[in-house]
Amino acid sequence: KNISEFSLNITDCSQVVVPEEVFFTVAAVGILENLLVLIAVVRNKNLHLPMYFFICSLAVSDMLGSLYKTLENIFIILCKMGYLTRRGDFEKKLDDAMDSMFILSLLGSIFSLLAIAADRYITIFYALRYHNIMTLRRALAILAIIWTFCAGSSIAIALFSHEAATVIPFTILFPLMMFFILCLYVHMFLLARSHAKKIASLPTSTVHQRTNMKGAITLTIFLGVFLCCWAPFVLHILLARFCPHNPYCACYMSIFHVNGTLIMCNAIIDPMIFAFRSPELRSTFKKMLCCAR
Repeated sequence: KNISEFSLNITDCSQVVVPEEVFFTVAAVGILENLLVLIAVVRNKNLHLPMYFFICSLAVSDMLGSLYKTLENIFIILCKMGYLTRRGDFEKKLDDAMDSMFILSLLGSIFSLLAIAADRYITIFYALRYHNIMTLRRALAILAIIWTFCAGSSIAIALFSHEAATVIPFTILFPLMMFFILCLYVHMFLLARSHAKKIASLPTSTVHQRTNMKGAITLTIFLGVFLCCWAPFVLHILLARFCPHNPYCACYMSIFHVNGTLIMCNAIIDPMIFAFRSPELRSTFKKMLCCAR
């Protein structure tokens, strides 16, 4: 709040405010869509595969992001109405809990995307041994490790967010993990053709290769959407921590609400990608909608 008030005095950029109705609508749609993905995977036994479990992990991360923004807006409304204060002990703990949820959503999304990328890599380059390498038990163990690490990290970062030693590793982790996934993609696409030639003698190689490359393209779309939706907010965190009084930084921070809306839009776009790119999920969604009718 102090940074925002100071920013208004040093920049001509006015604060861009997104109506609260828009926040709640976008958040509700994102939560419902991702919940639909989780129900579809649970109900369809054909989707009980490591890849779809990793997709469910990404869906849970998206739901947490939407839930975080919803709770934050409720908190702001209650403060405006006078039911809560901004500097009370209870409010401080509530704020730390919401910050922890936000960080958990971001870390969960990053590591879920990394797990999906690794799964696609194994599918393409170790197709014949995929089911021996990526078993269902191993996938569940990977998810358990990911969420345990993310939960512990989110609590630690939320409690010590005022320390530069905590903020810097957190903000560096985002571009570092994105760079690692990008390198994995580049390696994946460069070697895809040569790998296809090696298994060309197999009767089902063409079908499998097309399916696997389609999965890699889908993951590329996920990554692009994730960067567009989360990068502006991560940049806001960096600027708010290291140059809050700079007029240019303050001007960028005036679109804070827009950046928050982009995060919730990510939760809406991801399930749409699932629906359009996965025939099995499309079929499951249709059956669920027909049963509901």
